[in-house]
Amino acid sequence: MRHKGRISDWNDDRGFGFISPALGGARVFVHIKSFANRDRRPAGNEMVTYDLTRDSKGRPQGANVKLSGDRSRRPSGAEPGPTPFILAGGFLSFVAGAGAVGSLPPAVPGLYIVASVVAGFVYARDKYAARHDRWRVSESTLHLLGLVGGWPGALVAQRVLRHKSRKRSFRVAFWATVVLNCGGLAWMLAGLENPLA
Repeated sequence: MRHKGRISDWNDDRGFGFISPALGGARVFVHIKSFANRDRRPAGNEMVTYDLTRDSKGRPQGANVKLSGDRSRRPSGAEPGPTPFILAGGFLSFVAGAGAVGSLPPAVPGLYIVASVVAGFVYARDKYAARHDRWRVSESTLHLLGLVGGWPGALVAQRVLRHKSRKRSFRVAFWATVVLNCGGLAWMLAGLENPLA
């Protein structure tokens, strides 16, 4: 039997919240993994339908949760293409080439590569923490890694891990760090090419 309710007390960083049943009664715990369609994340206060289950301690828990107006998940053939890999690989190749011909100090390509690897590991750690309800990496730390040059690795990690790839506010801030980082690199290149300008 399907039940109806409204999402309340949603914590998007930790990926869980509660459902207040439409007919009253105890609140129902719900985890992001319990949603039938993970292409659309709850923000709080949405109407949902759900199957009622119990956890190991007998507490009410939602399963197969559907947000009001949900559509079917997109077919697997419609998954995003290789664009993140092409963008990250192309950018790192450009930076490495610029370092090889002396347009950039050799340390700069190394910084981008190291920062990208570190960003990939940090995203993986945060994904693990999100799944196991452990202490999360702050979004400001993830953005700082992107800003200092780790954004190619972060972009690939978002695609491979499917982590931090749907939350709109995070994506906007992430791309802002990419623009700022690329702007800084362009400024550095222009300054090195015209040292007396």
